[in-house]
Amino acid sequence: MIVLGAVVAGFVQGLSGFAFGLVAMSFWAWTIEPQLAAVLVVFGALTGQVTGMISVRRGFNLKVFLPFLLGGMAGIPIGVALLPSLETHLFKTILGVLLIIWCPVMLFARQIPPIRVGGKIADSAVGVIGGIMAGIGGFSGPIPTLWCTLRQMEKDEQRAVIQNFNLAALAFTMATYLSMGMVTAKMLPMFAIVAAAMLLPTILGARFYLRISEATFRKIVLGLLTVSGAGMIASEMPSFLSGHAAARIVDSQR
Repeated sequence: MIVLGAVVAGFVQGLSGFAFGLVAMSFWAWTIEPQLAAVLVVFGALTGQVTGMISVRRGFNLKVFLPFLLGGMAGIPIGVALLPSLETHLFKTILGVLLIIWCPVMLFARQIPPIRVGGKIADSAVGVIGGIMAGIGGFSGPIPTLWCTLRQMEKDEQRAVIQNFNLAALAFTMATYLSMGMVTAKMLPMFAIVAAAMLLPTILGARFYLRISEATFRKIVLGLLTVSGAGMIASEMPSFLSGHAAARIVDSQR
């Protein structure tokens, strides 16, 4: 299951520049202990971003990227601070529902005009939200990706923003996990398995990205965001089912 999740998520990340965590978690949440799954998500996504940086290196604009980066770096400590007290299951479920409703609307409503208001302040605010989500569980990509799609950025520019934002946010998050002692020696063999399984699929996904058009890329991104929302909800099903089963046991004892 770890290999299968890494292969599918690696290809998706290589193609789109994001969504490793959401795709992988839809596989891993059913069979892997939550803390291990969270660390593997951040490690796999970070590995995929580094691989993608080598495979795809065009469209980068520092002036466009910098507001997202600064916002993200401000948001990550907030997410980490919120993590102990936040009801993450409810948070991820609500976000998943929003993605599976809003993204198909955008996919089929071709006449939605691009968002031009807000400028760098709005981009920074979106970066803060992405940073908070990275600190909560490594989910740095969905909100900035959706925002760039609403901005109707060109394919290469959007890819560069999302890929570099995710790289910075995930590196910071992994450093935080290390400092908190969440990464243990027992996880190292799992890291090796994930890295080996995802390497070739990530490269293949990046190669496929270079061959697709702007319109196709937009459809793929919105489709993946929809699937990511469904995956986020699916990843919470084990917790929901176990909680429901526990509630039934308590009721029967009463």
